[in-house]
Amino acid sequence: MDYSFQHYLLAKQSVDDRALNRPVYEQMTASLPVQPLRIIEVGAGIGTMLARLVRWGWLKQADYVLVDEMTENIAYAADWLSRWGTETGLSVERDGADRLRLFDPSHEIRVSLVRADVFDFIRSQPAPADLLIAHAVLDLLPLPASLPPLFSLTKNLAWLTVNFDGLTSLEPILGPELDSEIERLYHRSMDARPSGGDSQCGRHLFSHLRAVGADLLSAGASDWVVHPVNGSYPADEAYFLQFILHFFEESLSGHPELDPAAFSAWLAERRAQVERGELVYIAHQMDFLVQP
Repeated sequence: MDYSFQHYLLAKQSVDDRALNRPVYEQMTASLPVQPLRIIEVGAGIGTMLARLVRWGWLKQADYVLVDEMTENIAYAADWLSRWGTETGLSVERDGADRLRLFDPSHEIRVSLVRADVFDFIRSQPAPADLLIAHAVLDLLPLPASLPPLFSLTKNLAWLTVNFDGLTSLEPILGPELDSEIERLYHRSMDARPSGGDSQCGRHLFSHLRAVGADLLSAGASDWVVHPVNGSYPADEAYFLQFILHFFEESLSGHPELDPAAFSAWLAERRAQVERGELVYIAHQMDFLVQP
């Protein structure tokens, strides 16, 4: 299989749509000033959150700054958002490689695409936003040290979504001991990332936010739950699952505590379960709305 990270980001749109905590989202939309807004999204990938907020009927007028450190993501975002906007019925204007305008009689969204490490972007001292979005990002960063610089990007609210919180479940069980060991080592690999990271980021954010003096306005679970319906997966979620298994393979291949043959067989059977429409995947995560 061809593993494309941008394809994975597209495939997980429907998974995230279900997962995002609606009471937290509704509190966010109710707490912001009247649009137009300035929004900064860090670790923004290919722009699927922007598209979601338009699809969900909330985002209509904004300057939206989309920041990601991967050149491939930013290039893909420019093309994909243009195609998505046109297919949605919006007019699209492109200004070079890094600016878009999505508009119609009820929408006026100006998009700036910034290829930068998030902390380099912060050091550039951009104008603060009404809303900071960090989607599936904080569990990859050193915490709580990253929170004050991140919060300097907003003058109002931060919406911090899909923060992993220490539970991965794959069903049906293949072997209780092997499954548990693989899940334990997979979580431990998250804690050992050189760039920072925390496999229990969700629960730890409560104390981290308090430590930096942020006001927690709302919090709730945002679990990924992917399962077959009548023997097949909705949308492109079979690809999403195969990419999750690819993450396992990348993280644990050659691990000294895993038998290589047993792990290889485990991966092969999990992949076959996806092909047969049998695998159920659950990951526990948390959403937060914060006033820094």
